[in-house]
This record gives sequence, C-alpha cells and structure tokens, in this order.
Amino acid sequence: SSGINAEWPLRPGVRKSLDELFTHGSTLYKGYVDDPRNTDNAWMETVAVNFHDDSNAFDSFKLHAGDDAGEVSWIAINSSIKLYANHKQFIETATTANNAHW
Repeated sequence: SSGINAEWPLRPGVRKSLDELFTHGSTLYKGYVDDPRNTDNAWMETVAVNFHDDSNAFDSFKLHAGDDAGEVSWIAINSSIKLYANHKQFIETATTANNAHW
C-alpha cells in the first residue's frame, strides 16, 4: 500500500497511479547525513528515495502542512536553492538520474 489516506479526494484512477508510482522508487542515498543536531553520541541517518511521476498523479494533490511544517507548496527549483543539511545533494542526485533541469 502507498500509505495514501483513503479520505483524500482523488480523481478516478489516481489511487492506482500512486500505488504503482510508490512501488518503483529508486534509492538515491542511505546513511549518515551532515546535520547540525548531530553529536558524538547521536546522529541523523536517512534514506532518500526518488519516485518519478511520469503519470502526473501528483497534479491532483492539494498540499497541506502537517504538524511538523508551517507551510508546504510545489515549487520550481534550480541549483541555487538553499536547503537544510544534505538535502540539496539529494535533489541534485535525483535531477541527474532523471536528466532533469538543474
């Protein structure tokens, strides 16, 4: 299952597209990340996975911030974007893997 909340209003066929999309992710990075909260005894590790949406399934999503975010939106990005910790490296890896503009 994709973990998509069944209460979200999705146009017909979108749930199937999303389930298919989320079964074919490619791992971009797995391991330690440089984070200012890291200490000698505790550190951040992450898994960054790319899910490429050729079917435009995400076009029907209205984004809403969760309890850990103040704001959320789709944005166009480029190499001058400022992101937290190693996140820019993950985006660069995804754009390279998809031959996307960077």
